[in-house]
Amino acid sequence: MIDLRRRFDQLDARLCAWMARYAIRLLRISLGIVFLWFGFLKFFPNLSPAQELATRTIEVLSFGLAPPEVSRPLLAAWESAIGVGLILGIYLRATLLLLWLQMLGTLTPLFLFPGEAFIHIPSVPSMEGQYIIKNLVLISAGIVIGSTVRGGELTNEPRRT
Repeated sequence: MIDLRRRFDQLDARLCAWMARYAIRLLRISLGIVFLWFGFLKFFPNLSPAQELATRTIEVLSFGLAPPEVSRPLLAAWESAIGVGLILGIYLRATLLLLWLQMLGTLTPLFLFPGEAFIHIPSVPSMEGQYIIKNLVLISAGIVIGSTVRGGELTNEPRRT
């Protein structure tokens, strides 16, 4: 039984070391794929389920200066640039700034259009509201990635106090 426990501990240590070594890279690439994919869809009218709400939000936030025919391709390029930056791991500070600004914009429909974001305000989100609320996970992923841009990294070693 002791030998089995020792083997489990060794396997666990190896798995934790692997996760610590690759987690940030995998998170960065997977987040990049999401942004590139969703951004790319917005280059083509009516392919993105979020397109209409996103362009209306931008139109309101820009006081009507950015109509949908302007905001859709701009948003598509913005999200695609975030995706490429994350996937390639280049210009991460700028990429993450774009990500957080874009994410701030994605949360605003909760306040601008609460009747569309919620079935029962504020406890039961609509499908659009759920789509928006899941962005909290993307924001957190960006924060985790951002915590490493100055050379920080994850470790599987216990904290020494």
